[in-house]
Amino acid sequence: MNAPSKKPDVFQAIADPTRRKLIQMLSEQEMAVNTISGHFSMTRTAVSKHLRILTDAGLLQETKFGRETRYKTSHEPLLELKRWLSYYERFWENKMNMLRHYVENDEQQESSERHTE
Repeated sequence: MNAPSKKPDVFQAIADPTRRKLIQMLSEQEMAVNTISGHFSMTRTAVSKHLRILTDAGLLQETKFGRETRYKTSHEPLLELKRWLSYYERFWENKMNMLRHYVENDEQQESSERHTE
């Protein structure tokens, strides 16, 4: 018996640069697969696979219009990313503050050395 395939999580889905570009494109407007495919140098089937991964992860919503499927960004899962990144932002801020302090002190030291010469 085959185990059910695990759906990709948000982090796995955005790991690919093509999928990140798709999210960006579809955040601006809803598009059909044929329109989306025209923006990439890959087959429509390959684009559809990327769209499926994003949809399975909840990052895209698909709507059927007759025989056409249109996609748009679903923003709720992006909040999960934001929450996760915001936790680590404090470490980046700390490192940036330390760098700023180092650079400012180094500049002050160089300035005072020039004045004493």
